[in-house]
Amino acid sequence: MRALVIEDYSPVRNSVRDGLAEHGYAVDVASNGEDGLWLAEQNPYDVVILDIMLPKLDGLEVLRRLRSKGSKVAVLLLTARDTV
Repeated sequence: MRALVIEDYSPVRNSVRDGLAEHGYAVDVASNGEDGLWLAEQNPYDVVILDIMLPKLDGLEVLRRLRSKGSKVAVLLLTARDTV
């Protein structure tokens, strides 16, 4: 299984990466929306773990662009927001 973690906060990014790797996932990481979108468009992932609040391109826009190009990859959204 192959996963992409798009998260700008390195402690969270590294923790999620390490946890997935321990369970046998091949994991790529990106620290901003632009890089994450590029990786997601270039590689076949089974899951994308996506922060909503990212630099350069926010997570919701990354998701919109992936879906508009026909990607059906499973996406788990993460956020530290305390309000909608």
